[in-house]
Amino acid sequence: MIYMERINKVALVGAGFVGSSYAFALLNQNIVDELVIIDLNENKAMGDAMDLNHGQAFAPRPTKIGYGTYADCTDADIVCITAGANQKPGETRLDLVSKNVSIFKGIVDEVMASGFDGIFLIATNPVDVLTHAVWKFSGLPKERVIGSGTTLDSSRLRFMLGDYFGVAPHDVQAHMIGEHGDTELPVWSQATIGGVPLATMMQTDSKYKTEDLDEIYVNVRDAAYHVIEKKGATYYGIAMSLVRITQAILGDEKAILPVTAYLDGEYGEKDVYIGAPTIVGRKGAQQVLELPLNEKEKEQFKHSAGVLRNIVETAFQTVN
Repeated sequence: MIYMERINKVALVGAGFVGSSYAFALLNQNIVDELVIIDLNENKAMGDAMDLNHGQAFAPRPTKIGYGTYADCTDADIVCITAGANQKPGETRLDLVSKNVSIFKGIVDEVMASGFDGIFLIATNPVDVLTHAVWKFSGLPKERVIGSGTTLDSSRLRFMLGDYFGVAPHDVQAHMIGEHGDTELPVWSQATIGGVPLATMMQTDSKYKTEDLDEIYVNVRDAAYHVIEKKGATYYGIAMSLVRITQAILGDEKAILPVTAYLDGEYGEKDVYIGAPTIVGRKGAQQVLELPLNEKEKEQFKHSAGVLRNIVETAFQTVN
């Protein structure tokens, strides 16, 4: 019997700041065998492919990189969408809804027309709403349409907590959940620092104060606004988050990541895509895990889900 080595292929739709950063990180981390870049601006997609290929001699191993069309999505394992209108200074992620839902309808129709039967990975904001839209437009099973969710927010939280306690971010286990946006919440009740519960860690030194945690939360929640104000857009952090999710999918890692996943009763919520810890593998979002939230966290999560549900209902009214 002859065994054929599986080729892991990603089709990237959108060669803007986020898409280009994602492609660069994929090459440097040796995640895929083949990457095709698709953009309305064909010259930009072509230029990115050329530029990335010129660095192949320094990559961990060769990656087939090119530019293409939606027809190239046919045999892709993942179609990652980073295309769409960008968030502007003073604009919330939810302000982008009407613009991007219409854009996404056209993209998804084109991708599905190619015969694509893999996993959609969504990064464009508002990511929870647009992930829901892609699920509706594509007709794919809910587990095969996922968004970047609160993976970046959780990474920001882990970085800031690590900086506060003087430990590596890797040794901080803490989740931001809910909307990737203004109603997201930190799950303080389940956070640990090197396995030590956060509440216990706070008692080890009088210099640690609850007010400091409140400030960390606000800085995490508003991080995108701060970055956008200073440099116009965020892209490195979200690109690395996307690469981590891609790695979990293609490697069938069954890693637990707070992606945008569909809730069907978990946390008492139904018919909403939202950021929550999820087992991610080759089948996509394989299982949403329910954290034992305290009463305050339950109320915050319920509010976040309600905000998203209302936005989704309004968004679909504007799409033919």
